[in-house]
Amino acid sequence: MNGSPICVDARFLLRLLIPTETTPKAEALWARWHRERRELVAPTLLYYEVSNALHRYVLQGLASPSEAEALLDVALRLDLVLHDDPELHKHALKLAQRFSLPATYDAHYLALADRLGAELWTADRRLAIKVKGELRFVRLLGAF
Repeated sequence: MNGSPICVDARFLLRLLIPTETTPKAEALWARWHRERRELVAPTLLYYEVSNALHRYVLQGLASPSEAEALLDVALRLDLVLHDDPELHKHALKLAQRFSLPATYDAHYLALADRLGAELWTADRRLAIKVKGELRFVRLLGAF
């Protein structure tokens, strides 16, 4: 592997799976990271969040159950290294409190990127604005 790892969150991954205006940017970044042989990482909660989002798309009539299953299959085949350990949860709790986040989910991505010296790529504008100026490793997909 070359360079520091890249941490991606569920919102970023969903931009790869479901076409939006930022999908081409997400695809370009993903391809570049693979060309550069960068390690792609995420906390284990990534797939919980992705499967939940796909379920909600089905409930809202935005995708059929079979489409959601196919998208989840694609997501599960992506080359990602997942992390989960007690220290990650503890660091996430501290970051959620420090930035007054409504939950610790997003803080897990922040904690992992912080620990590994990785960039965190997200499509979550609210999160990026919340930590702007303090956590310089957070990158907003729409600002690419």
